[in-house]
This record gives sequence, structure tokens and C-alpha cells, in this order.
Amino acid sequence: MDAMILAAILDSIDSPIVFVDNDHIIRYLNKPARVRFYEKLNYGDLIGKSVFDCHKTASHKGIKDLYRRFQAGENEIFVHIINNRTKLTAIAVRDPHGKLLGYYERYEKVAETP
Repeated sequence: MDAMILAAILDSIDSPIVFVDNDHIIRYLNKPARVRFYEKLNYGDLIGKSVFDCHKTASHKGIKDLYRRFQAGENEIFVHIINNRTKLTAIAVRDPHGKLLGYYERYEKVAETP
């Protein structure tokens, strides 16, 4: 499958997705992530930047801990709820042989309770 089709599939997902490689470099943002970080939050271009440059120093240890857990074999890790509205989960990305290629952050709206 070509890269354009894969990008179109990822762009069709409503939740922002940010893929980070094993060196913690941001390599891909789907369309909802670009809208969130570029249009709403006014970040500069994030592609090619370290994920550590986009987070407060207090978050760096947590990111490194998540990565160690992925290296140990975990595949999906709940991170936290943002502003009581958005669930942040980190997901490992592996090749067909199970080798860790990186990870992505998935943002999902939390269902409102009546």
C-alpha cells in the first residue's frame, strides 16, 4: 500500500495521532493533530523535532518510562485525562517481527455524563 493511502487512512481518524520514532523524534501528525497543534495551539512545525521539546521538563521522566515499558513488551498505556475531556493513550508501533519502531499518542474525547 502506498504512503498516500496510509496517510489518507490516518487522516480519516477523528482523534489526533502523533507518531514518534525510537529517538523520540516526531515523524508524523495526522490531520486532526495538525489542526490541534498548528491551528489551535499555534505550535511551529513539529515534524523532525524532539518530543521532549514539546513537553515540560516535568513530563520527560514519564515519557522515558513509557518508552521503557514499550521496550519491555507493553503495547498500550493509558497516560492521563486532559481537562476532564480528553483521554491520552500511548501506543507502541512494532514491525511484523515485534521490533519496536516507535510510538504514538492517541487523543480521544471522553464521553460526557448526563
